[in-house]
Amino acid sequence: MVQLEQIFPSLTWRIRHEAMYADQPFDVVKLANDFDGVHFGLYADHKLTGVVSVFAEGDVYQFRKLAVLPQAQKMGYGSQLVEYMIDFCKIQKASKVWCNARVNAKEFYFKFGFQETNKTFSKNGYDFVIMELILNNN
Repeated sequence: MVQLEQIFPSLTWRIRHEAMYADQPFDVVKLANDFDGVHFGLYADHKLTGVVSVFAEGDVYQFRKLAVLPQAQKMGYGSQLVEYMIDFCKIQKASKVWCNARVNAKEFYFKFGFQETNKTFSKNGYDFVIMELILNNN
């Protein structure tokens, strides 16, 4: 059984840490603006298993820190979180959703209609590309 719902920001931190930064100090997963965002959790069999965080600037939304526990990856949970987040952004009348995607994960975002931009950068040993999804709110 899978359930998705809005969660408190601090609930995202353990999932982010285990899934993305297990070899780094716990505080590295905390974003300065976490308490300004909207956070969603995916519960698999009543256990918080995946998270994604969304931040708005006007009608443009950025999502960050999409994370699924390592033992639960490749089960479709990340896709469910992205679809839920996109639906949320559409309800909010967002014109665009974007993210900093790891280059080795960009194929994942193509499935949802995200387009690769020409903006790339490297951080902490990872290469990133900015990807965006234009939402049609007519």
